[in-house]
Amino acid sequence: MILNSKIPEGPLEKKWENYKKTAKLVNPANRKKLDVIVVGTGLAGSSIAASLGEMGYNVKSFCFQDSPRRAHSVAAQGGVNAAKNYKNDGDSIYRMFVDTLKGGDFRAREANVYRMAECSLNLIDQAVAQGVPFGREYGGYLNNRSFGGVQVSRTFYARGQTGQQLLLGAYQALMRQVGKKTVQLFSRHEMLDLVVIEGKARGIIVRNLDTGKIERHAAHAVILATGGYGKIYYLSTLAMGCNGSAIWRAHKKGALMASPSWIQVHPTSLPQSGDYQSKLTLMSESLRNDGRIWVPLHKEENRQPNDIPENERDYYLERRYPAFGNLAPRDISSRAAKERIDAGFGIGPLKNAVYLDFSKAIKEQGKEKIEEKYGNLFDMYLKITGYNAYEEPMMISPSAHFSMGGLWVDYELMTTIPGLFALGEANFADHGANRLGANSLLQASVDGYFIAPYTIANYLSNEIHTGKISIEHPEFEKAEQIVKEQINHLINIKGTKTVDYYHKTLGKLLYEYCGLARNEKGLKYAIEEIRKLKKEFYNDVKVSGHEDTMNTELEKAGRVADYFEIGELMCYDALTRNESCGAHFREEFQTPDGEALRNDNEFQFISAWGWAGENNEPELIKEPLIFEEIQPTVRSYK
Repeated sequence: MILNSKIPEGPLEKKWENYKKTAKLVNPANRKKLDVIVVGTGLAGSSIAASLGEMGYNVKSFCFQDSPRRAHSVAAQGGVNAAKNYKNDGDSIYRMFVDTLKGGDFRAREANVYRMAECSLNLIDQAVAQGVPFGREYGGYLNNRSFGGVQVSRTFYARGQTGQQLLLGAYQALMRQVGKKTVQLFSRHEMLDLVVIEGKARGIIVRNLDTGKIERHAAHAVILATGGYGKIYYLSTLAMGCNGSAIWRAHKKGALMASPSWIQVHPTSLPQSGDYQSKLTLMSESLRNDGRIWVPLHKEENRQPNDIPENERDYYLERRYPAFGNLAPRDISSRAAKERIDAGFGIGPLKNAVYLDFSKAIKEQGKEKIEEKYGNLFDMYLKITGYNAYEEPMMISPSAHFSMGGLWVDYELMTTIPGLFALGEANFADHGANRLGANSLLQASVDGYFIAPYTIANYLSNEIHTGKISIEHPEFEKAEQIVKEQINHLINIKGTKTVDYYHKTLGKLLYEYCGLARNEKGLKYAIEEIRKLKKEFYNDVKVSGHEDTMNTELEKAGRVADYFEIGELMCYDALTRNESCGAHFREEFQTPDGEALRNDNEFQFISAWGWAGENNEPELIKEPLIFEEIQPTVRSYK
């Protein structure tokens, strides 16, 4: 298979404009004849469903939560990027493009990255019009702050709840269309399979999570906006329900999976405090604007942090990366923290954390100013830990967070299955091997509001004579039967170990061998152990209850079954990339001072993987990365 990314002709800054000029359209009368399914109601899902509904298409929107507002976009706290240069500090679309491409370690397409930066300008105006309460300066102008990997202030924020506020804007746009009956909303429904008819995506099989009923839904196009799969590590910043099943079921129907091993570990999570935990809490990266990260200079330090004098503190990010300091990119900051912790300088009861200190910022700016910027985050920290971060440093630790990998999509955000689109974190498109902070809300929003409405219309223009897709087609029957057989299989194993036991075991295995650092021996070992664990799971997992009623254990079992296969592919992807880039740090490939060592001569490509069947090696298809505007350089933040 040869991958066609469909990048438009013309200079970089004209590609998106040229695409929109030549894209095919569907006239308003014909839109009523076309059905579109959107799976997921986060920022990407809600925005595209609302946009298509407003345009006049018939839209069905699905989420497994009890309300679209429960989508995980609410957890992105710190802000959303846009190159508006309000601070007059030299920002521009081009600078944002360069920062993002460099931040991803030159492992993303130029055209996609530039388009995201270009569309960022419109997003802020859109959000303000929806009523998003961005932070403002005294005179009323929108305020900005910095995030990791950049030297300008381009991050717009609503205190520490930006994702929630943006999602409320998208949600009200979605519900407006639900009220107008252009969008049908199916909450508490989980997609369990994709239906492909004559090579095109034509519908989905879902399970009603309240009744257990299996349902068929048909459409002329299917859009997956189901987020990332970082919960595969069990302990992560993601909500418990987050999973990778929708994109994985599509992958097994023919959609290629790109760069699955590129999973970001966030540097400012609260540390694990015991084996009882099921998730970790994210503290916004925005805190690194004013917080200074350090560890004690001496091992086995038992004094309270405020009792440790300045000359006995190691501000290791400021020491190692003086140009960016505490705002070094996430992958670099997380590895630096792990290096200090592994070297014996960790703090806290389990010695698994580092300090994030605001004493200098409070002294210079006053407590009131810090409270104005981060008050809800400090309140959250107090409620969870019992410590007052205004009076002593926070304790933070790296934690699995965001999936840069996902379904392979072309410039139109369409997968290798015609009619199947993937938006937001469900695709691989914009971030390369590492995502810069505050770009996740940006990508999800521009995919849904400004990009997909054009590209999906271009595809649907050829479907106006197709007629209604029937759910009685044999492919619907076949897909439904496969889903029912898997559910029955899981229910009837009646083993002795819980789903959570297998999820935890898999998560520890992946974090150890395919986490912040990887090596050939460990990855080969992990593949074998994952296969053993998967075999044990299908022989000894205990799924209580029945299939024809509400059953959360059954839901989890299906997702963990997919995680075994996703985890194995993650390890294959990491094993075949003999270089270090972004979140992929192969211990065999590093500079003398411990930094990532890229190999552009051999690995300047996107790894796209095809499903080859259970326990078979997946098929690798390479998409070469061609850089015309800027040439890859050594990624340095020193």
